[in-house]
Amino acid sequence: MRAVLRAAHPGPALAVTLAGGLLAVAAGLDALWVALVVAAVFAGQLSIGWSNDLVDLARDRAAHRGDKPLANGQASAALVRGLCAAAVVLCVPLSLACGLVAGAVHLVCVAAGWAYNFGLKSTAWSWAPYAVAFGGLPVFVGRVDGGSGFARWVPVVGALLGVGAHLVNVVPDLDDDAATGVRGLPHRLGARVSVLLACALLATGSVVVVLGAGLDLVLAVVGLVVVAALVVVAATSGGRTAFRAAMAIALVDVLLLAAALR
Repeated sequence: MRAVLRAAHPGPALAVTLAGGLLAVAAGLDALWVALVVAAVFAGQLSIGWSNDLVDLARDRAAHRGDKPLANGQASAALVRGLCAAAVVLCVPLSLACGLVAGAVHLVCVAAGWAYNFGLKSTAWSWAPYAVAFGGLPVFVGRVDGGSGFARWVPVVGALLGVGAHLVNVVPDLDDDAATGVRGLPHRLGARVSVLLACALLATGSVVVVLGAGLDLVLAVVGLVVVAALVVVAATSGGRTAFRAAMAIALVDVLLLAAALR
């Protein structure tokens, strides 16, 4: 069962689900609605994670990916296929129960994840599903129970975080992906340019949060100074150091966003 859960990419799935729950709390939804949002997002993320490994099964085997439970035989493809279908079946009514408009938005976000798995990951448009899904998440939560939504800058920050996360997330797998014919935007740009572009997008997200939310001056200055320092680190170093700097900028963005929406 642990292998089956690993095939669902639990780290990203839980992170996005947590983000949805925090957005629901920030939107002032009561406990029942928060629980419904969390359930819908989690079901959608499970379906995306499992479908990713199912679609990539032959590719992962060819690359001898020992970290992939389906490729190394630790998890049953038939079982994962059934669980993926069940996650989809659950995701649709859970999403629509949040409201027709909200549900439709969330299903578009999930469809974007599936579109990435089924082909866009190998094109120069590999970033687009991340922009749609991460930008659409606050739109979905803001419309739950007929809500009026968050300020317009919030989805912009979500989209910037999503694209930045995509660029950073793919960098460690560039060689394995290249060996099996995957050529998304990060593969075309290369590791160094991908990390620097991610830093630029994530830093822009920091600025949008500060300007859009009107944060406390001290918090805003501290946040932007830390982000600027991390951009310098990423620009003047390479390899894992630059990668970690980009991840740290993403974390600062999340903290600034949480402070803005509390």
